[in-house]
Amino acid sequence: MASGRPRPINVKGFRDYFGEEVQVRQEMLDQITSVYRLYGFEPLETPAVESLVALGKFLPDTNRPNEGVFAWEDDGEWMALRYDLTAPLARVAAQFRNSLPSPYRRYAVGTVWRNEKPGPGRFRQFYQCDADTVGAATMAADAEMCRLSCEILEAIGIRRSDYVLKLNSRNLLDGVLIKAGILDPGDEGNLEEVRTTVLRAMDKLDRLGAAGVRDLLGAGRKDESGAFTKGAGLSGGQIDLILAFLTAEKSDCAAMLRHVGDMVSGSAAGCKGLAELDEIMDLLSSQGVSAGQCSVDTSIVRGLGYYTGPIMEAELTAEFTDAKGRRKQFGSVIGGGRYDGLVKRFTGQEVPATGISVGVDRLLAALKEMQTEARASSGPVLVTVMDRDRIVDYQRMVTELRAAGIRSELFLGNARNIGRQLKYADMRNSPLAIIQGTEERDRDVVQIKDLELGKEMAETATHEEWKTRPSQWEVARQELVTEVVRSLRRTE
Repeated sequence: MASGRPRPINVKGFRDYFGEEVQVRQEMLDQITSVYRLYGFEPLETPAVESLVALGKFLPDTNRPNEGVFAWEDDGEWMALRYDLTAPLARVAAQFRNSLPSPYRRYAVGTVWRNEKPGPGRFRQFYQCDADTVGAATMAADAEMCRLSCEILEAIGIRRSDYVLKLNSRNLLDGVLIKAGILDPGDEGNLEEVRTTVLRAMDKLDRLGAAGVRDLLGAGRKDESGAFTKGAGLSGGQIDLILAFLTAEKSDCAAMLRHVGDMVSGSAAGCKGLAELDEIMDLLSSQGVSAGQCSVDTSIVRGLGYYTGPIMEAELTAEFTDAKGRRKQFGSVIGGGRYDGLVKRFTGQEVPATGISVGVDRLLAALKEMQTEARASSGPVLVTVMDRDRIVDYQRMVTELRAAGIRSELFLGNARNIGRQLKYADMRNSPLAIIQGTEERDRDVVQIKDLELGKEMAETATHEEWKTRPSQWEVARQELVTEVVRSLRRTE
């Protein structure tokens, strides 16, 4: 621009969050973390920046600069913004392994960043809210994560009939790849790049369908924009086996597991995966989790590369109508799994670990669409300023209200017109406005205006109703706090 002034716009892939959004998010996070604490998890905060080598290369989208992370070099050391809350936990578990209890149970809430291609509802900065157990090899720890996910969803108002927990195992997935001749069970590092490419293609079944996954498993796929993604280069027979596994009939869980068991027969990894899922399902059943709440789903893959065992996703099944009038489901809002090799990168010794991560922004959007979020708390009671020379009197009113625990605000803007001040109160979602002009001061009274009732009456009330339900009334100055408390209780 000629003036050299910067344009006041967001960087692509980032957004601002305003009052009510932040407040509703915090209320939801408080509900989730209260469940974490109920289960015995302790809070942990880690820096936003980690060394690049500590974060590792585990992201599902590596076709980006810096392989999916925001990284930079400082005095010869590469560092990056964290892309999730699990990789920093692995560093903490290794760094403080001699002082932390084992198992170590922690929860964390924070912002993460991914250098990925942004899109509708997909941002490069977002919130996560995790719970993890480090040092427990038993499948009971994985079952607990599943049960915890159910508790979280119900705690924030999701009905049991509106979500389903889906389980799979990376060992079971490896069993299929071994049977397809993609992996060699005798060589742990064999064809790891191909394995990663195949798993990422499988993980796109929900978005691209079987035809799109078939292309990605084969020569490659060209998307609607014309961009081409190179495929895994598998044969037709290998692709058929993988798609048969992904699309196995899921209405009868026992029959599906028998069918999948036949696909992976003779594979130690596949048999281990089946045993893991059987044990977790039994443990969940003993905790009162029904088959309707939780089931095995072979199409669950999870994109992150550090998973080593059971994996899970909690999906919302309720439907909504998008901007184009199409009926859609919200999809996954919680995901996680076992990652026994992540701490080993630091210590050289395998340390079992499992956890879940709540997709905070997606869950908030779903709650808004489902209209199950709690009604946002009202804004502050607004004390208007009718006489600039009496600012001390008005400040005294605000102080008294706050001392009584009432969220309140003194109007500090330039507008002297009461109409503009009340318009400001509407923008702040204020339930009440306090008004005292010269005439009211001389009589030692104040006017209280019920803004919520006023809006309601303006839309529906008749002339007679205005007389019987006044939205503005007068009280003695010394009764201000008592009357505001009474009025707020009436509107709750």
